[in-house]
Amino acid sequence: MLVMSILVLNGPNLSRLGKREPEIYGYRTLDGINRELVESFPELFFEFFQSEDEGALLEKLFQIEDKGGYRGVVLNAGALTHYSIALRDAISAITIPVVEVHLSNIYAREEFRRKSVISEVCAGVISGFGANSYHLGVRALMGITLEGR
Repeated sequence: MLVMSILVLNGPNLSRLGKREPEIYGYRTLDGINRELVESFPELFFEFFQSEDEGALLEKLFQIEDKGGYRGVVLNAGALTHYSIALRDAISAITIPVVEVHLSNIYAREEFRRKSVISEVCAGVISGFGANSYHLGVRALMGITLEGR
């Protein structure tokens, strides 16, 4: 039986989870969210990567595409969601499905946060469920994989 591998990719400022505006983003740390994913989905292999650097995120997407064996990406691009054409193009350049996730409901926040430049090239968007957004993103990827997309 092949193990399904998923990359959980996090962009700028997500290293500050638990400290940064907990009334919006919650009190869980990124490490805590990652541990919860591993515990909740023991049948999956996770790779976790976070960077404050846009270029490092692009390189990671290309790296897993070239390496092979990954069935999907759960991506919280942070602020890059709203303006990174480079990230959008990188997602378009790979064949692995990407699910965009957000802790907060970006559509109920400031006007500039309501526009995602990456949504159009992602398999789907999950927004507003706190740390559970990551769990829902993993479930969405599992469903895509089972459907054979």
